[in-house]
Amino acid sequence: MRKMKDSGVEWVGEIPEHWEIIKLKYLIDSPLQYGANESGVEYDENLPRYIRITDITSDNKLKEENKLSLPYETAKSYLLKNNDILFARSGATVGKSFIYKSKYGISAFAGYLIKASIKKNVSPDFVYYYTLGSHYELWKDIIATQSTIQNIGADKYNNLIVALPPVTEQEKISAYLDKKCGQIDKIIDIKKQQIELIKEYKKTLISETVTKGLDKNVKLKDSGVEWLGNIPEHWEIQKIKRLFTLRDEKNYRPLSEVQLLSLYAEIGVFPHGEHKEKGNKAVNADEYKIVKKNDIVVNILLAWMGAIGVSDYEGVTSPAYDVYIPEMSKVVPHYYHYVLRTQEIANECYKYGRGIQAMRWRTYSNEFKQIIVPNPPIKEQEEISAYLDKKCNDIDKIISLKNQQIELLKEYKKSLIYEVVTGKKELN
Repeated sequence: MRKMKDSGVEWVGEIPEHWEIIKLKYLIDSPLQYGANESGVEYDENLPRYIRITDITSDNKLKEENKLSLPYETAKSYLLKNNDILFARSGATVGKSFIYKSKYGISAFAGYLIKASIKKNVSPDFVYYYTLGSHYELWKDIIATQSTIQNIGADKYNNLIVALPPVTEQEKISAYLDKKCGQIDKIIDIKKQQIELIKEYKKTLISETVTKGLDKNVKLKDSGVEWLGNIPEHWEIQKIKRLFTLRDEKNYRPLSEVQLLSLYAEIGVFPHGEHKEKGNKAVNADEYKIVKKNDIVVNILLAWMGAIGVSDYEGVTSPAYDVYIPEMSKVVPHYYHYVLRTQEIANECYKYGRGIQAMRWRTYSNEFKQIIVPNPPIKEQEEISAYLDKKCNDIDKIISLKNQQIELLKEYKKSLIYEVVTGKKELN
């Protein structure tokens, strides 16, 4: 076993006796550089790709969707070389790193990113791996929280402490981590694919059950509605306006006296703050729409993306949403929670909606109420919603377990990198 010494840096801990502690600024062959403050143009494979902070995924790869380019004249001062490392300098992604490889093609980098060009006698892959370990997470959390706005500028990156072995060891460590991290990433990718398959199964299960019922031997008839196809012979079909009434009650109580409700495309209606929010909480609830338990809430702007759900809560919600009161003699609200969140209904919302572009596509109440839905007998609605509650709960538990496994694998990967790049784990 090799001899160890105290690095003098708490978040690094002990390192091998023959390693040195050095700041990042001494490992680069030119000053750290900030990216271009340009908006970019539509992606053109004949122009340099414009890499922005939003293009770097949570697993330190480049997204292929929503790519942009930058004209050569503008890009020439910000072009990347093979093995340049990019650091995110602010916002939710602060501290994230990415190593550029020539396989990505000619590329420039945007503002909110900082470029580090590593010296020739230092392994850039080793330095990059060094920024993926759990110790680096500690460093960036300490640095980023030293100001009210999360920010790690060039001055702070310059002073990042790196535990540096001789270059032959750097290369050996990089090769080892290429192999081990590649294996871990493959397992994570498989689990992610499994989750997507399970989610697709869940969608299919819901769609089949709410349109065909639970009795596999029941006689079917043509509903006459394209998205519905065949339905049980004894079921009816109805326009939404025959089953739900638009609620138009507005709130004038102080925000402190009401429960603010949010609508999530993934899961439905929940109190604000129970899940990760996008955007800020309202400062007041004046003229917000009142929501009662069992009401259906519809996001006019995102109904075509599935932003519809039944509320199990009483409260208020955004004036940008529509709220519908169920006709309880004809409707089991949770059955329609499942019906209205199917992809088929999302497609109908798009079909009946209008707008100048996708992200401005609105489904107003007059159009929404024209959509035709199945209307089984109340008893069957109850049975179907109870069945789907149980089945979806079981499926969600499986998905949650797989997500936990993914998080554990990610944490293991960070810990492994830490052990290796600080020399605590000796390679054979």
